[in-house]
Amino acid sequence: MSLELYVDGKWIASTSTERIDVVNPTTEEPIGSVPAGAAEDVDMAVAAARRALGKWSQTAPDTRAEFVSRLADELERRQDDITDIVVAEVGTPRRVARWAQVGLGIVDLREAVTAAKDFPWEEPLRNSLIVREPVGVIGCITPWNYPLHQITAKIGAALVAGCTVVVKASEVAPFTAHALAKAVEAVGIPAGVFNMVHGYGPIVGEAIAVHPDIDMVSFTGSNSVGKRVLELAAGTVKRVSVELGGKSAAVLLDDLDVEEFAKAVPHTVRACYMNGGQSCNAQTRMLVPRSRLSEAEKLAAKAVAAYAPGDPTSGDSKLGPMVTAAQRERVLGYIRAGVKEGAKLVAGSVDAPARTGFFVQPTVFSEVDPDSTIAQEEIFGPVLSIIAYDTTEQAIDIANGTIFGIAGAVWSADPERAKSVARRLRATQIEVNGGKFNGAAPFGGFKQSGHGREGGAFGLEEFVEIKSLQL
Repeated sequence: MSLELYVDGKWIASTSTERIDVVNPTTEEPIGSVPAGAAEDVDMAVAAARRALGKWSQTAPDTRAEFVSRLADELERRQDDITDIVVAEVGTPRRVARWAQVGLGIVDLREAVTAAKDFPWEEPLRNSLIVREPVGVIGCITPWNYPLHQITAKIGAALVAGCTVVVKASEVAPFTAHALAKAVEAVGIPAGVFNMVHGYGPIVGEAIAVHPDIDMVSFTGSNSVGKRVLELAAGTVKRVSVELGGKSAAVLLDDLDVEEFAKAVPHTVRACYMNGGQSCNAQTRMLVPRSRLSEAEKLAAKAVAAYAPGDPTSGDSKLGPMVTAAQRERVLGYIRAGVKEGAKLVAGSVDAPARTGFFVQPTVFSEVDPDSTIAQEEIFGPVLSIIAYDTTEQAIDIANGTIFGIAGAVWSADPERAKSVARRLRATQIEVNGGKFNGAAPFGGFKQSGHGREGGAFGLEEFVEIKSLQL
């Protein structure tokens, strides 16, 4: 009997006998399997979380934060081993996986701990005492593209807030979540506070969304599934936080000199190709002045040369495979659509490389129509669209001209002008002249990129209810 679900502080077997094979996207070979869990597994996990909630929610915030801090320490000790798992499951190049996949997961936990120190758990307001208390039992449904980071971004804040959690990780990359549960067990987080169930979205995910004893669902994934979660959760009027797709634009303004332009273009290529382009915040549209379109094409083509598809276990590789064969075909379908709709193929191919693994060629299109398929829909692969504009106002309109709004970038010789344009972009995180990632800053979506925020105190706010004691 395989003990692969983590429920109530113990490893237990699923009530289902069905298995899900996990495939290494580089070798195309199975690397193991996990249970295709059932609704009954969710019931057990939720019952455990509900039992644990009473005591955990009343534990002092600094004590809860100490457990989360210990979990961060434990993940740091296991960082190399978990990195190997991510590389095998997702195909992220190892040097990127170590800091972006596992490293950011550790950052999530540490930022939640830091936020707890100054969080206004209680504060006076005239004759009232404003109290922030945990929402309750949280169902966390997470994707495959960042299989640790997308869980820790939720559970770090949720656990510090005093909530208990039931995690459903992606069946495509479940072993990273399994490693996280092992770390939870090692640091002694109380039984029932963290629970993990494997399985398919339409079964385990939907059981979480409709469960009457789950108080909130925190979901990250595709727009179509996010809408389904919202529909199902409405039946019990539970709170839902959703972080969905993106089509982020990098706006290169017309005042950049040659050197600055030559910095912005390869930076955007890198921001597009990170994790194989399988990131919701990938900068997949590069907006450039029409007079500099040719210059942008040459710089992008030069930058692409460093992203030859390669073995992600190699220290030199920057671009690994797509996560599955289906994802590879999806990306190739978009590349073919770009060619069919008349975009100029600057780099890349409509065909996959002749090698084992779910690889696609790093691709750059130019002369892209802002309303075309590749400029409007999330591709989730290493495909960059260069779009020309004539005025700053037009650039802003193009950047905002999709259903998405999760991230973006602005480049200008004048930092104040860059910030002025950034303020007008309808997205949550905007890089200004290559500004660095900040784990304490809010992350989430405008428009159909979702609602709710993760990161630092902003993420902590998602998992508390506010009440007032009238004194």
